[in-house]
Amino acid sequence: MQLRYSFRVYPTAGQRAALARAFGCARVVYNDALRAREDARAAGLPFPRVGDLSKALITGAKKTPQRAWLGEVSAVVLQQSLRDLEAAYRNFFDGLKGRRPRMGVPRFKSRKDTRQAVRFTANARWSITPGGKLSLPKIGDLAVKWSRTLPSTPSTVAVVKDSAGRYSASFTIETDPAADLARMPDTDRTIGIDLGLGHFAVLSDGTKIDSPRFLRRAENTRLIRDNQAIAVEDLAVKALARTRMAKSVHDAGWSAFVAMLEYKAARYGRRFVRIGRFEPTSQVCSHCGVKDGPKPLDVRAWTCGACGTVLDRDINAAVNVAKAAGLAVTACRAQVRRAPVPAPRSEAGTHPKRPTQPVREQAGIPSP
Repeated sequence: MQLRYSFRVYPTAGQRAALARAFGCARVVYNDALRAREDARAAGLPFPRVGDLSKALITGAKKTPQRAWLGEVSAVVLQQSLRDLEAAYRNFFDGLKGRRPRMGVPRFKSRKDTRQAVRFTANARWSITPGGKLSLPKIGDLAVKWSRTLPSTPSTVAVVKDSAGRYSASFTIETDPAADLARMPDTDRTIGIDLGLGHFAVLSDGTKIDSPRFLRRAENTRLIRDNQAIAVEDLAVKALARTRMAKSVHDAGWSAFVAMLEYKAARYGRRFVRIGRFEPTSQVCSHCGVKDGPKPLDVRAWTCGACGTVLDRDINAAVNVAKAAGLAVTACRAQVRRAPVPAPRSEAGTHPKRPTQPVREQAGIPSP
């Protein structure tokens, strides 16, 4: 597993100029390689290999008057730029084959892009000096604001400039998840999670988590510590972001939260399960399993017409998420109780005059 640790760096005026040269040279090599591949595609020829592109666009180009200035930066930076293009094409084609979410076709980079970055591998012989500075070839020793200690020797470091003109160093650490398992003992608990906008997340044990600062709280993710298995819905975030709820969807940050859960589960030996987005988690009674049909989004609690159990809509969905993933859970401390008299069917059904939101219902996401 790869972990990234980022720290602010403060280059001098001369180092900023050197970094600008490195950004520019890496961008030119990337664009030259992209143009070469697109020309080959247009001519019906096979894509040129990375090795051939390196010889032509780096080694050979340095000997020409038009590209002689490529020699002013580390050759490793230019090689990594070709690797980045290779990864961009691989992700694009994997998306077309359904192996990963679809990605856009690689595009040409611009000096006006809001993010500029270069990457140094161990071959570049970069180092951290005894004084705590980051020493980079042909750039110099950069002052770093260390907010924590690196757990092991990094394999690569990338220097990034953002749209605000701030610089940071991102270190990549290779780690073995098995080595961390002793820090987190096994537990017999499992949990289901229903994501929403009224509450950021509702757990199958009845816990409701509000949205503000969820990422800060999730950094010490107790969901991973306390549960052996975690199940979440595979939400259609992109589809929801195209609706009138786009701002709320992006503000909730579901994708970042789920990604954090997934990598922490892998790191600490927990089981992480995604269930299909079309699973009717909000329509099925978690007590008896009867599907009671869709309900208006303003119905936050409902009574099962089959068994008479009063169900909190979000907690019921979280329990069903865990069950759909094959996890044996109960609604511990959840707001589920027996009602004296089952509610009429009309109260649990969809009002015929109320507009529905098919995309949201299929994703199983309630509104406030």
